[in-house]
Amino acid sequence: MKKFDILPIVFGVLLSVIALYFMLRPAATTAAITAAITAAPVTTSIPTSTIPTIRIGDVIWDQTEMTVADTKTAANATGFVSQAEKNGGGLSYEGGFVKKPGWSWRAPYGVPAKDQEPAVHLNMKEAESICRFYNKRLPTDAEWTSAAFLEQRNNPPIGFVKGQRYPYPGGSTPMVSHCLSACGDYKGLAPAGALNRGTGHVLAGTTKPGVNNLYDMGGNVWEWTATERNGGYITRGASWWYGPDRQQESDTESKSGDIAVVYIGFRCVSDAPKS
Repeated sequence: MKKFDILPIVFGVLLSVIALYFMLRPAATTAAITAAITAAPVTTSIPTSTIPTIRIGDVIWDQTEMTVADTKTAANATGFVSQAEKNGGGLSYEGGFVKKPGWSWRAPYGVPAKDQEPAVHLNMKEAESICRFYNKRLPTDAEWTSAAFLEQRNNPPIGFVKGQRYPYPGGSTPMVSHCLSACGDYKGLAPAGALNRGTGHVLAGTTKPGVNNLYDMGGNVWEWTATERNGGYITRGASWWYGPDRQQESDTESKSGDIAVVYIGFRCVSDAPKS
């Protein structure tokens, strides 16, 4: 014999009573509740980045590399702990990669970072997740090279011409960028003796802007892209570790997606709204 289930009947009666109540209650009260719901603030929102943005074609770009400040916001909200932190330190190159105890995005050279320093010691997937926190993503290699080398502003300042492709992300010369030699006269933030080469990165946005009014697309730190190559992911722009030759478009470097190094950072992009 089939077992009789009374729950659906009880649930149906309850719904009927609720519906009857709302049908018979005073219209003014219903209207007041509707107005209150409409006026209630929306509590769900996308976290706001502190990094200024600029539109280039169909992509909205962060003008600078991801900063320690914005990474800190994401970490505080999500509980994020980087692999470098879990490992007890990120990597630097000293005739081979070596782990540097205590080095991470929070302390890139073993001392607490300033908020406007670029966030380094983060692997590709970690960079991707931080971009996603701000409803953004990593750029593809094609997007990166287009923004870095092809001037697309309608009225660019003196020194840049719309439609021209430049040899460096800084324009005709690498002088606006921070690199090992033949670049601008910038002093990196690494403490004396911390590195066996170079002076480390400078604060994001403190160099001069280059093509499309972007900062540090050449030099300062390598930048992750979302494009896979040779079992890793393409990084662009070189860093303070290298001379300007590594900044050129023909230099396509790929690195293992799980590596976290003192001279690799990233910047985020988002797709422009459809008009």
